[in-house]
Amino acid sequence: MTRLISTILILLCGLISAQHNITHDVYFETDEYTLIPTEENRLLLFISKLADVDIESIAIFGFCDDVGAPSYNLILSKQRAEAIKTIFSNHEISESLITHVDGKGEILLKIVNENDISKIRGLNRKVEIIINPKPPIIEKEEVVEEPVKETQPTAEVIKGDIKVGDKIRFENILFKTGYSTVTTESKKILEDIAKSLVERTDIYFTIQGHVCCTQYSRDAVDRKTKKRNLSEARAKYVYDYLAKKGVNKKRMRHMGMRRKFPLGGDPKYDRRVEILITHVDKDN
Repeated sequence: MTRLISTILILLCGLISAQHNITHDVYFETDEYTLIPTEENRLLLFISKLADVDIESIAIFGFCDDVGAPSYNLILSKQRAEAIKTIFSNHEISESLITHVDGKGEILLKIVNENDISKIRGLNRKVEIIINPKPPIIEKEEVVEEPVKETQPTAEVIKGDIKVGDKIRFENILFKTGYSTVTTESKKILEDIAKSLVERTDIYFTIQGHVCCTQYSRDAVDRKTKKRNLSEARAKYVYDYLAKKGVNKKRMRHMGMRRKFPLGGDPKYDRRVEILITHVDKDN
């Protein structure tokens, strides 16, 4: 009896876990493994909604209709899955989260009505995406945590002793995944940084933008403009913001660093900007 109850509990846990998965399907034209614009837009909208999801893993499975040789369909289904993986990577979804990318070949045609054959085949030419979120953290009572080491706010660092070659990271300035705009929580911090830079008229600097999760140091795609220059767009966003707040444009440059300098750890910290001090006017 005890063994039966344990088995039931395991099955229930599996069902509960499965219910929390987030799924999305994208569809392809015959013999194609690139998405048509409407399907790509649907996929990008889905990716944008993952910004607030703490992802445990992602599985991507490709399928084909029943037309064509099984060996051909197996290759095509794999190509479709790989194509979707590439889109995820291009839009700052870490490849370390993608645990399964596989082609499953063809789906056998289930004819309900003679008029439905074409429609059914269209629905079988697809990729299934399964997002497995991390389980919620259950807080334990009476857990003594070590105190968090406080870092000096960036606005205060800028007021201190600065020399040429110093690189100052904009701490707690986080960007929305795939976009050049900062999160709402970051705007007040960026305003404080701008005030400090307005006061420090003696320093000249280059704003460096960074991205996360792309392969081979390629830049990520800016979802707003569809251009592969997201790191540059982030640097330009900060440049324009600082100029608007009163920082002299002659003191600033901006450039994109792509993903040349990942910090490690949580990918969100790679979506960042830093300033590199290029000149200090000692006569100012």
